[in-house]
Amino acid sequence: MKADYDDGTQPEASHQHQHDVLMLTRREFLLGGAGLVLCGCATTPITGRHQLMLVSAAQETALGAQAYRQVLQEEPITHDPRLTEPVLRVAKRLEAVTDHPEFHWEANVIKDDKTANAFALPGGKIAVYTGIFPIAQTEAGLAIIIGHELGHVIARHGAERMSQGLLAQLGGTALAVAVQSRPEANMIMAAYGLGAQVGVLLPYSRLQESEADRIGLVLAAKAGYDPHVAIGVWERMAKLPGRRPPAFLSTHPAPESRLEDIKQFLPQAMADFRPQGDAGDAPLPT
Repeated sequence: MKADYDDGTQPEASHQHQHDVLMLTRREFLLGGAGLVLCGCATTPITGRHQLMLVSAAQETALGAQAYRQVLQEEPITHDPRLTEPVLRVAKRLEAVTDHPEFHWEANVIKDDKTANAFALPGGKIAVYTGIFPIAQTEAGLAIIIGHELGHVIARHGAERMSQGLLAQLGGTALAVAVQSRPEANMIMAAYGLGAQVGVLLPYSRLQESEADRIGLVLAAKAGYDPHVAIGVWERMAKLPGRRPPAFLSTHPAPESRLEDIKQFLPQAMADFRPQGDAGDAPLPT
């Protein structure tokens, strides 16, 4: 038996076996990735954009509920009706036009005057920081902001980002297998990581932000709030202090381009405008 390993034929067979395994691994990754892409297609509401979706709605909702519970435990939730009633009133009108009765809607106000923020999580979980009130100014302005956040939710942007991350990870693993024996493998993998982030993930993040603006305007209009209020809201938002990264490294569109896009979205939103007795002109508490 020892002679079989000494005659020089076994190393070639071993090399051929490794090559076959490598080719099989590449093939499996390619077929698996193609299968994921073909089986994971979805379409966003209102905009009709096609999406890669590898995360189920149930998984996304469960993650949203878990994250929301953590927020409620860690943040200073207020029950002051002066602060909560406007938020609940606006949220209720927006909820009614999202066409998602299966959501377990919930809205809370976080007493933090220094944080100009609001967010919504999968399953209809909404949180508004009091620091956003001076930016919104009125209930209509708040509808623009919450509508934007609900745009992310009903377009399933969170699940889409997770899906893109999974696909990028799959591609990185396949590439690592393909270049593992090359001396420049580390440089290739670093270039892939940078390219995926700057060339794919960040542009998609900016696309999602713009899409949430567009969906949010339509939701606000359907709920009876004039979408033109968005111009003043985002102008005030753009004036918030803080350094911004270069546009190609940012997760959000530049304020100037965002405002221009919003102006382009207004005709579609106005086509869905359904005025109500309460136009949302009531000022928010400051």
